[in-house]
Amino acid sequence: MNYETTVRAESDGAFDSSQVDGETSSNTKRNVLIALAIILALIIGGGLYFYSQGQGATTASADDRADQAPVVSVISPGSGTIAGEISATGSLAARREMPVGVAGEGGRVVSVTVDAGDWVRAGQVLAVIDRSVQNQQVSSASAQVDVAKSDAQLAQANLDRALQLVERGFISKADVDRLTATRNAAVARVRVAEAQVRELRARNARLSVVAPASGLVLERNVEPGQIVSAGSGALFTVARGGEMELLAQLSEDDLAKIATGVEATVVPAGTDKRFTGQVWQKAPVINQQNRQGTARIALPYAPELRPGGFATATIQSGTIVAPMLPESAVLSDDKGSFVYVVDKENKAQRRAVETGLVTENGIAIVSGLNGTEPVVLRAGGFLTAGESVVPRKQGE
Repeated sequence: MNYETTVRAESDGAFDSSQVDGETSSNTKRNVLIALAIILALIIGGGLYFYSQGQGATTASADDRADQAPVVSVISPGSGTIAGEISATGSLAARREMPVGVAGEGGRVVSVTVDAGDWVRAGQVLAVIDRSVQNQQVSSASAQVDVAKSDAQLAQANLDRALQLVERGFISKADVDRLTATRNAAVARVRVAEAQVRELRARNARLSVVAPASGLVLERNVEPGQIVSAGSGALFTVARGGEMELLAQLSEDDLAKIATGVEATVVPAGTDKRFTGQVWQKAPVINQQNRQGTARIALPYAPELRPGGFATATIQSGTIVAPMLPESAVLSDDKGSFVYVVDKENKAQRRAVETGLVTENGIAIVSGLNGTEPVVLRAGGFLTAGESVVPRKQGE
């Protein structure tokens, strides 16, 4: 009984094992199919995803390129009337410099009455030379005048008496003629003596060094006790009327652009003061070494205008009508000056230009622009021709 039970139990156990193996094989196949389906779905989904991403990337790439284009400031300068100006440098000098020296025979200087920087009037005595010897000569000549006058008076008296006697027949006609000649000679000697006195006095007057005209004393080159003569050179230098001028050096092209009478603004070195003058003379010749000429600019007196000093000048040279651009907008290279102009497609295009006057407000463009183009205001040096940009009007 126990045996049967055992056999039944074993039979039941073998049946269950076979059933389990079949179910396992079926589940495995099902799982493989499911996995394959999932993989296929993933492949299809991935393809669709990457396709859509590619389309989006293309659109994003175009947007990114638009976003990455540099933003540049542009300006349309238009056209306006520009006052022509020419800058020059030069040295200051007296407009009419008068050297004053010894006009007479000279001698020892007794006194000097003025110094450099003093104002003098025409005829004012600047220095006095010793004239003690000359004064004695004048005294001697004056005495000779008195002697000559006495001789003339005596000759006239003799002639008068002879004329009275000739009527009575006591003196001949010949004697009257002789006395008349004597009287005339005596009168002539008086005139000679007087002329000699005047000559000596004039010589003495020339021993005083006087100012030939009113003006400012620039230099004093004499001291009391100094021996001077006509060969001693200039003892004083006087600027007539105190008038000054700037000897502005200009190229021959710039010299041809200005005319006498035009205004000029002069700024001496060492000061910010500006002085207004006029071009009163243009050099008739050009220096062959540096190809420059001189424009002489007349200036009124001012303490800051010292002869020999350095100064700069801005000379008016007429007006022109042209676009005006800031210096930052104008570039240059070995091909010449140029600017960048933004075209209708928002691309920077190089435009060759010819520059003209340079003023405080910018550079005049003589040719290459009509003033309506949008010109890149700054940072043009970082652009290349044909590069896309995002223009922005100045001030926006």
